[in-house]
Amino acid sequence: MANKDCSLKIINAGALHRVIGDCRELFLAKNPGITLEMKGVGSREGAKRLLSGEKYDIVALADQALFAELLVPELVENYFVFATDQIVIGYHRFSQGNQEINQDNWADILLQPGVKFARSDHNLDPCGYRSLMVWQLAEKFYQRPGLANQLEKACIPHTTYPKSLDLAGALMAGEVDYAFLYSSEAKQLGFPYLSLPSKINLSNPAYADYYDQAFLSVESKIPGKNIIIHGKPIEFAVGIVKTTQHPELAQAFIDLLTGPEGHTILEENGMVPC
Repeated sequence: MANKDCSLKIINAGALHRVIGDCRELFLAKNPGITLEMKGVGSREGAKRLLSGEKYDIVALADQALFAELLVPELVENYFVFATDQIVIGYHRFSQGNQEINQDNWADILLQPGVKFARSDHNLDPCGYRSLMVWQLAEKFYQRPGLANQLEKACIPHTTYPKSLDLAGALMAGEVDYAFLYSSEAKQLGFPYLSLPSKINLSNPAYADYYDQAFLSVESKIPGKNIIIHGKPIEFAVGIVKTTQHPELAQAFIDLLTGPEGHTILEENGMVPC
């Protein structure tokens, strides 16, 4: 493997930034003499950057469906699902209602006057559209017609937070009381969080048909055109960009991420390896 004086560029979901960063440190220790650059963005934004011509060697996204929708086969030949997660509601010790919030009353707490809650941008970030899907599924699960629309109207404008990591920063700064995040992000950053019922948190493959009831329109790869996407169990995936000049080195990084050492890193960062 030609690994001397080589450079790899990775574009990754913001939610994967710590995982990829930990893998990067281990990979560089095993492969001295190379450089490895990382760019963290919302996953839909990351796929669109590749479509616009930006050059990367590896792409790691928070939604495996984005590969089939936007990248395969033109830009990526194969991709590998390597981890799962769930949507939770993160908060901090000064969040209004944090002593009372539970799986039964969370929507009422969020909709109280003065409570600030947010999600990330659904056109850029899977966590954003998954949050909307959670709200749709909650409407069905709790048998509360109109709940999803109520939450959307009360939520801080999504364009404020391009990716879930930006939203996590706002929660850390106390700018919001509650944030819809991945459980791994909440664990990594030390936030207390509320776990939601598995029938709505997009974590359980057994409920795939139930999740499929949730859907929304997002921007497609054709400017000005939208597509409909449906709810699915959360799966993170990674692939090699076909234009890479260092396919063997890129594959070695993916082997690390998806192998035993990568599994340990994923677990340490609150994710569930596949």
